Amino acid sequence: MHYLADELNSVLEGTVAGPLLSALGRRLYFPKGIIAQGAEAKQSAYHANATIGMAYQQGKPLMLSALRDQVPELKPEETVAYAPTAGIEPVRTAWKRRVLQHNPSLSPEKISLPVVVPGLTAGLSYMADLFLGEGDPIILSSPCWDNYELIFKERRGAILREVPFFNAAGLDLTFLGNALEEAAKTGTVRLVLNFPHNPSGYSLREAEAEALVVRLQEIAQGGADVLVICDDAYFGLFYESECLQESLFSRLAQAHERILAIKIDGPTKEDYVWGFRMGFITFGSRGLQAGHYEALVKKLMGAIRSSVSCANTSAQYLLLKILQDERTAPEKKQYYTLLQGRYQRVKRFLAEHAPPPQLRPLPFNSGYFMSFRCIGMDAETLRRELLTKHGIGTISFGETYLRVAFASIDEEQIFGVYQAIYDAARNLGPAHE
Repeated sequence: MHYLADELNSVLEGTVAGPLLSALGRRLYFPKGIIAQGAEAKQSAYHANATIGMAYQQGKPLMLSALRDQVPELKPEETVAYAPTAGIEPVRTAWKRRVLQHNPSLSPEKISLPVVVPGLTAGLSYMADLFLGEGDPIILSSPCWDNYELIFKERRGAILREVPFFNAAGLDLTFLGNALEEAAKTGTVRLVLNFPHNPSGYSLREAEAEALVVRLQEIAQGGADVLVICDDAYFGLFYESECLQESLFSRLAQAHERILAIKIDGPTKEDYVWGFRMGFITFGSRGLQAGHYEALVKKLMGAIRSSVSCANTSAQYLLLKILQDERTAPEKKQYYTLLQGRYQRVKRFLAEHAPPPQLRPLPFNSGYFMSFRCIGMDAETLRRELLTKHGIGTISFGETYLRVAFASIDEEQIFGVYQAIYDAARNLGPAHE
């Protein structure tokens, strides 16, 4: 093993992060190579900097006029230059400030500085690299985002434990609690929490969140090491006051020394910049100090350096401008109101029109989606029926669930779309349990 990896492993020894690392995670390190030496030169090479593979003229990166005309407000170093592996420092700092603003129970000293990654999917993949090995079990909700299977199972060889998280009223700790207890017998629990949830569109209520945190604390107190990945892709889109307004990360980051919480979030959905392909990873644990976070960040930097090297520069500077612009907050409030109106329209339709026996809506109160459980029919058959005969696109999850993204439907279309879903389900035949 490389001596730099050994050094990082030694720093993490005796913390929850050490035993949670996968074999790959233990091998990862950030080399003192081109990037590190280039960073030193950027600080001290006052005469000439001949380190980074970029072309400069008079101290500025070369930039084509065709590109310069499209981004006149960005400097060449904000557009075409490489970003640092962990991201541009002002962007990382600004995002941490926003995380703390939206999660006031968090203490700034108790979490790491966020690391920039090229999208939330990449963030999940890097966490799989660090903490999942061949045959390691990880607990997921059922249903769950279909990309988890590719990321955790197909790429890393993990075993997916898909557990029903919800009943008709909301979170059901029965199955989840049993799965956590079973995993705890091995000494290690790995769990993904995704709220607002994709595909159901559900976020935890305050009491549900508290009950889940208590259960995880009990498992940690029993001696198991607990890894919780908080996939916060749709954070902030809470349409009911009963929803927990903070991320579960804010509760878990200081819940117990044996719990390592990881927040994966970003501007993709929060700031309506889907094509930026940009996310952030933040670590939090009651048992970790600044040096431990630095070691984890360096291992993450090793994963980034060995795959894409760094995230997109211009997207980071554009995000910084978004965060600093006084127009952002009122426009985001306007967009939130727009999406909340669509959510309320769907709720109204469901309240006024009893679903056919073939469909049972899952609980939802947030995010972009809601889903139906299909009874006595195949969800894929219903999806194709809607697409070919009604011109309506939906997503089927396996044979059981049909996801409808109300966020992408104009409010005046919603009643017609849902009526078509009801009609198509009825036409496909009688339901049976």
